[in-house]
Amino acid sequence: MRKLSSVILLVVAAAVLSFGQAQEYKIDPVHSSATFKVKHLLVSTVVGRFSDVEGTIWYDANDPSKSKVEAIIKTSSVNTDNSYRDGDLKQNYLEVEKYPEMKFSSTKVEKRGDQWVATGPLTIKDVTKTIEIPFDLTAATTPMFGPSVGASADFKINRNDYHVAKASVVDNGATVGTDIAIELNVEAHQPKPVK
Repeated sequence: MRKLSSVILLVVAAAVLSFGQAQEYKIDPVHSSATFKVKHLLVSTVVGRFSDVEGTIWYDANDPSKSKVEAIIKTSSVNTDNSYRDGDLKQNYLEVEKYPEMKFSSTKVEKRGDQWVATGPLTIKDVTKTIEIPFDLTAATTPMFGPSVGASADFKINRNDYHVAKASVVDNGATVGTDIAIELNVEAHQPKPVK
């Protein structure tokens, strides 16, 4: 009887500890994207995207402060539908061989009214700066993947802050705008248990 009571106590303790803990979701690169917009010659807007997005989301619906996100974007996956421009971006702006990844890792996630906000360091090339990323979050259980979350965000950065510029050009933003509008759409799923 004492052994049974101990087992029950352990089960109850495990349930209490797991309640409210953040659940892990792996970002699905097939259903996730990072797009950007930047002015060209001050008159038009060029749209591009990074197709290789990966990372992990830890989500706690009851306590947002326990939530966290880590994301990595492969810089070589940039695509603006123009091979010459893509080559210029990879070689002269992003320097993809030297800096193959962009990274964000939240140090704080909070809910401000209905708006989620992730705060943490964003690393692009040789620069790391702490930023705030406001985002919307959806959680659901899907027939194909089971428990899933989706996040979308819109924010801006100044590319010169991250040394995303040609070294040989005086970068005043007249040719390529300095403000980059970024849109993130991420889908993530709980890893399936190993059998």
